[in-house]
Amino acid sequence: MSEDHWFGDQVALEALVRFSDEELKHQALFRLVDAMVGDILPDGYRFDVDHNAVAHAVLGKSTWAVLALTLDIELFTQLHYRQSIDADPHLSELFRDVFLFHWKEESQHAILDELEWVHHDTGLTVEERDIAVDEFIELVAAVDGILQAQAKADASYFTATCGRAVRHAEARAIEAAFLKAYRWQYIHSGAQHPHFGKVLSSLITEAQGRRIQSALATLN
Repeated sequence: MSEDHWFGDQVALEALVRFSDEELKHQALFRLVDAMVGDILPDGYRFDVDHNAVAHAVLGKSTWAVLALTLDIELFTQLHYRQSIDADPHLSELFRDVFLFHWKEESQHAILDELEWVHHDTGLTVEERDIAVDEFIELVAAVDGILQAQAKADASYFTATCGRAVRHAEARAIEAAFLKAYRWQYIHSGAQHPHFGKVLSSLITEAQGRRIQSALATLN
């Protein structure tokens, strides 16, 4: 996206370069957090997602669809901090601090996402935008596929390490609870965010909005 500003708005270029720098910092930060948590959790935790494969799949979609998904993500990370971390005084102070400063930078990133999404949208034809809406739906479905696999893995890990025997029916209920929680956090909380809805509805038709809502309704 920064290429659009190379020979134009230098403030916009600087903002996007800083955005990229901060996101790389976040990746390094959470790799460190992951290692610290791994030193304490019992052995056996699995996260089988190939990050690079996911990135290639996402970037294979249209810029409009990617920006839509990105704004959704930026908003749900902020919501997650406010509802689940900031409100819980019993969490580790270091853990709360990490997510506080992550939240501060993500709040700025959400503004840039919106600006770039709206700017990019002005250059699309009606047909291109309609295709992009379908690609956004495809990206959300791909995210849900990851969530389903991770919910299954996490439920298995939990039942194996919780310290007691877990019957089959209870294990199924635990897996369903994981998936419901993950779908809320990583899909619905962002899609239902008032600001995301406001920006999205300003760019699409009512019929396109119904397509998106119908797709989201299947993820319950």
